[in-house]
Amino acid sequence: MHKLPLFAPANGIRRILCLGAHCDDIEIGCGGTILRLIQENPKLEFQWVVFSSNPVRKREARKAAAAFLKNSGRSKVVIKNFRDSYFPYEGKAIKQFVASIQKSFQPDLIFTHTRNDLHQDHRLLCELTWNAFRNHLILEYEIPKYDGDLGSPNCFVGLDESLCKTKIRHIVESFRSQSSKPWFTEDTFRALLRIRGVESNAEGRYAEAFYCRKALI
Repeated sequence: MHKLPLFAPANGIRRILCLGAHCDDIEIGCGGTILRLIQENPKLEFQWVVFSSNPVRKREARKAAAAFLKNSGRSKVVIKNFRDSYFPYEGKAIKQFVASIQKSFQPDLIFTHTRNDLHQDHRLLCELTWNAFRNHLILEYEIPKYDGDLGSPNCFVGLDESLCKTKIRHIVESFRSQSSKPWFTEDTFRALLRIRGVESNAEGRYAEAFYCRKALI
């Protein structure tokens, strides 16, 4: 499989925006890729934005962000409290907030939800991402869930086993309030990484997958 030099130091990627509807979305969807990006270029600057939280989840989200971003050059973590599962009904306020991000931070790469996600909060955030950032490289990540909406992504980031273990450990240790959910388990996260590794023939056997709607090469 042909490889693009996303991780090369001279590739122009310096500032990265991570958007997540809920407190564990970024970590689950693209945590391994973030770890690899920082590993290969520790000078990267991140803005990490979570849109929905409560006091417990907010503490967990800050712990997780600190773990994932601890070796990055600079980072800013923003956690909002828009109502979980009601994003379409709070669309105006969320749209205004996304627009304010666009005015204050110009990223080279954006991670957000995929437009075909069956969770209404995820879909809206993807839509607003594309609405606000019209000339940016956007990678849409996937979240495993009960809805069964995993599709056929077209962009893969290879990960070795060490990065996968670190990603999973950070998620499980940070988000203890989610441990009662039947899908929130180490084997769920590892299984998806392994499947995407098979699909992309990744050298390290594991991969995270994304949807890249537009890319200028």
